[in-house]
Amino acid sequence: MTSSAIIQNIPCTLVTGFLGAGKTTIINQLLATKPADVRWALLINEFGRIGIDGALLKGRKNDVEKPNTIAIREVSGGCICCTSQLPLQIALTRLLSEHRPQRLIIEPTGLAHPHELVKQLSAPHWQTSLSMQSVITVLSGLQWQQEKYRSHKGFQAHVQAADVVVINRYEQLDATCQQDLLTWIGTLNAQASIIWAAPNDASSELTVAQLSMQLNQPSASISKQRATQSSQSRISLTLPNHLLTNVPNIGNSAAVPMDDELPYRYHDEQQGMLLAGWRLPSHWMFAADELQQWLLQLPNWQRIKGVVHTSDGWQQLNFTPDSLTITTTSAQIDSRIEVILLADTDNSHINSKVSKNERQPLIDWDVYDHELMALLAK
Repeated sequence: MTSSAIIQNIPCTLVTGFLGAGKTTIINQLLATKPADVRWALLINEFGRIGIDGALLKGRKNDVEKPNTIAIREVSGGCICCTSQLPLQIALTRLLSEHRPQRLIIEPTGLAHPHELVKQLSAPHWQTSLSMQSVITVLSGLQWQQEKYRSHKGFQAHVQAADVVVINRYEQLDATCQQDLLTWIGTLNAQASIIWAAPNDASSELTVAQLSMQLNQPSASISKQRATQSSQSRISLTLPNHLLTNVPNIGNSAAVPMDDELPYRYHDEQQGMLLAGWRLPSHWMFAADELQQWLLQLPNWQRIKGVVHTSDGWQQLNFTPDSLTITTTSAQIDSRIEVILLADTDNSHINSKVSKNERQPLIDWDVYDHELMALLAK
């Protein structure tokens, strides 16, 4: 297969949603609809540097009859829509050229700017390569109940860019609140269709069927954006060899270290969020209960993910403020933990005119390193 092979009209579905909305669950339901002999590809954009979503989804990959028919590629280290188009173009082109999928799903980070991503995917060089289907936005009813989410421009932006809004975690909303939620969505995007995600396994087949239909519904939002660019010439998707090979990292951060460079920890501050991640040797074992308690006591945490070797075996951790999921998994090549905390904007020492490198750290991450190491099983 040559890198210059022309790729055309690959059905592509964009699954968006604010941080902790439940995108991974919805994507797993979409993957459940894949015919056994059809090749699919999944591009995951993670805000952190280490990459954990792929591991959370690869459990589904290992369950299918022919696991090689699902290719998963992660782009870590920042939002692909916040940078130039080159990281997105390289990641997509490599994935499409190497795997030749018959369907593509893209999951941007929960802190993404969906309008910018839609604009990028509407560029001329994608118009013959990707056939954009419905933009699916996942919305947590529990998050929506809180004013800090309803009034957040990033939270609203996902709804505004959607062709269909999938509402989950709404069981605690009474009929009046559910109607208020629909009204709120309508004020932001009157054209969006609504899917109420099944709250339990017994009724999930209906949700899966509804989601499956969206895989073949053309995106109205992207069609509208592409219409504004119709005067530009269309070109086929090709990239020279030097952009398809020898690219160790696609994103804004340093490459993930090799095994002999572990343990590894990073921390960062972006878009009012504090990020930190640990990649640790696989033979290190953590006390399961103590690790979970420590993670849940982190200040202002918004999202916690991990694939960790614990005293209860290998575990996948997927925590949001309204959903704590812990599942067992097979042994991995290393343990990974990533956390996103809401920055304390009341700190008086933070000055927007001071560069990030000159500011005093909001958190002493060395202290957290020592606390985490103290949780190693004796």
